[in-house]
Amino acid sequence: MKKISILGSTGSIGVNTLKVIKSLGEGYKVVGLSARRNVNLLVKQIKEFKPEIVALMDEEKSKELEKKLSGVKYQPAHIFYGLDGLIKVATYKRSNFLVSSLVGAVGLIPTLEAIRKKKTIALANKEILVMAGEIIIREALKYKTQILSLDSEHSAIFQCLRGEKKKEIKKIILTASGGPFYHFSPQALKKVTVAEALNHPTWSMGKKITIDSATLMNKGLELIEAHYLFGIDIEKIKILVHPQSIIHSMVEFIDGAVIAQLGITDMRLPLQFALTYPHRRKNNFPALSLEKLGSLTFANPDFNRFPCLHLAIKAARKGESMPTVLNAANEIAVDAFLNKKIKFMDIPVLIQYTMNKHKLITGPTLEDILSVDSWTRNKIKEAIN
Repeated sequence: MKKISILGSTGSIGVNTLKVIKSLGEGYKVVGLSARRNVNLLVKQIKEFKPEIVALMDEEKSKELEKKLSGVKYQPAHIFYGLDGLIKVATYKRSNFLVSSLVGAVGLIPTLEAIRKKKTIALANKEILVMAGEIIIREALKYKTQILSLDSEHSAIFQCLRGEKKKEIKKIILTASGGPFYHFSPQALKKVTVAEALNHPTWSMGKKITIDSATLMNKGLELIEAHYLFGIDIEKIKILVHPQSIIHSMVEFIDGAVIAQLGITDMRLPLQFALTYPHRRKNNFPALSLEKLGSLTFANPDFNRFPCLHLAIKAARKGESMPTVLNAANEIAVDAFLNKKIKFMDIPVLIQYTMNKHKLITGPTLEDILSVDSWTRNKIKEAIN
């Protein structure tokens, strides 16, 4: 029996995870749920999945949840809030499987604590690997905790590498859709609106990751994630723009063979793979129809028009505390764009400014990383204001 806790159950990944769990039926039990602020959806999830423990980000929302559950027949045993509440859900003694799908740095400490409790981690929160990859992987090795990525790209790489030897890998190839603006001119990019940026051509995702896809920052974050998850040197990871989003990633081996994983653009596929691993289960998802595709195309990314990707690769090569700065600066810049405080092409300008201001810390501890994260957020907010 997989007894599952979900950090971020009301977000896109959390909602789809619950759909997959429901479709899988026996052998899967939701025991813990957490959300940021969507109380109404959380109430519906509690009614349907009957978790034993739930948490929200702040006390006010937890009190609102308690009121809305007052007339409901099923009541969770515990309702918590804040970081402590997230940790309680992540480390709940009756769970053995954590879906970590909170967006951003807030998921770092709860996920680390779950690793130390030897929960299997299904990770959708790439930001925490970007900001603290060395520490997360070190702790996972120390406690013999398995981390399964929920990103379609990293799930694809993992599947391509099953049964293969690391020393025989020549290159990992991450595919990128290119987002909605890949063919925009530099002048057109300056005029991009929030609504346009949220209109992704192939994937349905949360707001933050959709903007990251539009700037191509998402692919830079995924490069850093792949570096840590698979222990592959940054220089052995290549990014190709693949607008059809059918090949989710590839691995090239030293003998010239290239293995690719293909599938429809549906996050339920990598979610189910992680939930059922090491087995595969039948489902009723739409099947990939190769004969209807016609063609698959590939191109090198344009770093000049999409400087966020260049900045991510630069941070990855610098390593140490620089990816923490990249991640925090990007989170704040994207939030400012979504709230119409800055323009689309201000995002990379602000990230570069903050990276330039940072004094690199070698071998950062967890305390260093949290301090750098806080410093970065304050610095970029000052620049925005």
